[in-house]
Amino acid sequence: MSTTGSASAGSKTDLAGLAAHVGEHFGYTEWRTLTQEQVNLFADLTDDHNPIHIDPDHAKSTPFGTTIVHGYFTVAMLAPFLQELVPVRGASLSVNYGIDKLRFPAPVPVSARFRCGAELAEVTDIKGGVQMKVIAIVEVEDAPKPALVAECLFRHYA
Repeated sequence: MSTTGSASAGSKTDLAGLAAHVGEHFGYTEWRTLTQEQVNLFADLTDDHNPIHIDPDHAKSTPFGTTIVHGYFTVAMLAPFLQELVPVRGASLSVNYGIDKLRFPAPVPVSARFRCGAELAEVTDIKGGVQMKVIAIVEVEDAPKPALVAECLFRHYA
């Protein structure tokens, strides 16, 4: 994945103007990292103690060579990423409506730098507001493939 380009504050629009941004790429978040301690806490919260996530000695012998962030921890990072990249003014309520498609083409190694880019794919009217589909791509610095690709749905109500 590309590691060029700068982070962006994203597009700031209101409900009425959202549809005008379909097809627009909103830039990238700042680079972030997750520590082994954070990954261990996520493992405890979800009861997912797969050694590839929490045991550095075990992980050395895997194809990844190190511990990796849980895929669903990476998914959870979409909430702050997309709030940063695609803020919508004037909504009295905004909710995550789900994910149409989710793939994990490559892992996020613990302590690696990663970020998210987003494109507004679709806006449709719903009762009391709009639904938007955002294509989110999480990339790891200097990695050849993205770590996550998701079609995320959000509903914004007036």
